[in-house]
Amino acid sequence: MARKNYTDEFRQRAVDLYESTPGATLKGIAADLGISRGALKEWVGKHGSGATTAGMGLMPAAGRAESPTAKILRLEVENARLEAEKLKLETERDILRQAAKYFAGETNW
Repeated sequence: MARKNYTDEFRQRAVDLYESTPGATLKGIAADLGISRGALKEWVGKHGSGATTAGMGLMPAAGRAESPTAKILRLEVENARLEAEKLKLETERDILRQAAKYFAGETNW
């Protein structure tokens, strides 16, 4: 298979997308972008900030106090993750409500 060449801008944007998406996985983002998981992992290692939304690198080390800036960043990331999860759950709930209404109407034989 031919090796694809990606611009530095594309690589940085892929890393930014991975780091800014709550609950993102390398596999999921790579599939969305049509690239290999290994390539994205390499780019995150080279171009990444080291602090992902998955919580890696955002928790204070054991025995060390967390700086106010780090605490705000950690809480903002957690808040964004929770808001995304809430939206997902509300959507799933609405779909289930509609399905229940549909199937309740089907049982009138």
